[in-house]
Amino acid sequence: MPPQLYFVGSAVFHYLGPAFAVLLFARVEPLGVAWLRIASAGLVFAAWRRPWRHWPLPRVVIAWGVVLALMNCCFYVAIDRLPLATVAAIEFLPVVGLAALGARSRRNALALVLAVAGVYLLTGIRIGGEPLGVAVAFANAILFALYIVLAHRVSRLEALKGIDGLAASMLIAVVAVTPLAGLQALPALGDPMALLAGVGVGISSSVIPYVCDQLAMRRLPRATYALMVSLLPATATVIGVIVLTQMPSVAELAGVTLVMAGVALHREAPEAAAAPADDLPASGAWQRNKTALTQTE
Repeated sequence: MPPQLYFVGSAVFHYLGPAFAVLLFARVEPLGVAWLRIASAGLVFAAWRRPWRHWPLPRVVIAWGVVLALMNCCFYVAIDRLPLATVAAIEFLPVVGLAALGARSRRNALALVLAVAGVYLLTGIRIGGEPLGVAVAFANAILFALYIVLAHRVSRLEALKGIDGLAASMLIAVVAVTPLAGLQALPALGDPMALLAGVGVGISSSVIPYVCDQLAMRRLPRATYALMVSLLPATATVIGVIVLTQMPSVAELAGVTLVMAGVALHREAPEAAAAPADDLPASGAWQRNKTALTQTE
């Protein structure tokens, strides 16, 4: 399958999970939902991939697991205090920076401008009234950018294939998130419906989209993947219509069009597009993106 189709699967489930999670907030505190999400995903990956076979783990995998734990906690605390659209808009800002690292042509620069304009129209950025929520949302945005960086590095490990690396990092995330959120998840353990919903959130939010991410990242340059993340607000609009019966405004439809135009206009660097998957780390485009990113970290 083309890597773009894997990304579409990731984009769809990326917002189906949060839609379920918001409904679950009536039964479980946000950090408790974050723990249920990570723990259920960790169990699925443990049964499927048996990641302990690869111990000791590379440091990048351990770091990725800690970032996953912190990112999920910040995300759920943020959407408990701010509209999901606002959190999504803030989350996108560092991703634009990652995409800009690879925008070395006028065509790609124009694609980035179109995508940013579309996301702005879709989300209608309005920050105010909840300083803690805004601070946590920005923390989530920084962690999301780190997620992209670390996930891309793990996807190219030869000793630990992408999905196995994801499974190992998810077990690290379970360990990291338990001191932060384990107590808030205790009420769900005695509520079968809440527990089942938490498992559903974990599978739809962490298993399906993260696996799709790894399959896409394995074959896409990081700059291309970062720009395609601009599809997420558009996907959220579609899911809002289907699941929550939230009809988009004219401005939101215009935003979807701009985002789609930006992704369609963007082109990979010739070296990256021509290189087979196993040769991507050695391609000129990948090395330039990696060097530029390293200089900014």
